[in-house]
Amino acid sequence: MNTQTLSTDVRTRRRAAWTAELDAARAARSSGDPSAEWTHLERAHILSQPMAGPHVRTHAAMLRAALRRHDRHELVGQLLRIIVAAPGSITGKYPVGNTGGADVSAFAPMTIPEDLRPLLPDTREAS
Repeated sequence: MNTQTLSTDVRTRRRAAWTAELDAARAARSSGDPSAEWTHLERAHILSQPMAGPHVRTHAAMLRAALRRHDRHELVGQLLRIIVAAPGSITGKYPVGNTGGADVSAFAPMTIPEDLRPLLPDTREAS
């Protein structure tokens, strides 16, 4: 298998995993579990960082979750992150592994969960 095919395969699996995390977040929300919803949104965020459109969509989902919780701090944080998400993804200047919530610095790289690492082989790991 050539490098181009491998790269395409990884991107395809990353997008599928991102979609699965968003689906799991919706299911958690439907079952009344906002904590599990947020955990899945954070995982979706980690996966979405290299992809501008999904990155913005993940922050929009986080914004909607903050609205449902009436969390002003998170609302403001997500509004700011929505603005910088696409440019960060496009330029590759984003904090790898960052979970995307306003409870962490928008600039702090974080350790990528072990099960997500194979889907992000083209990113540098946080130290």
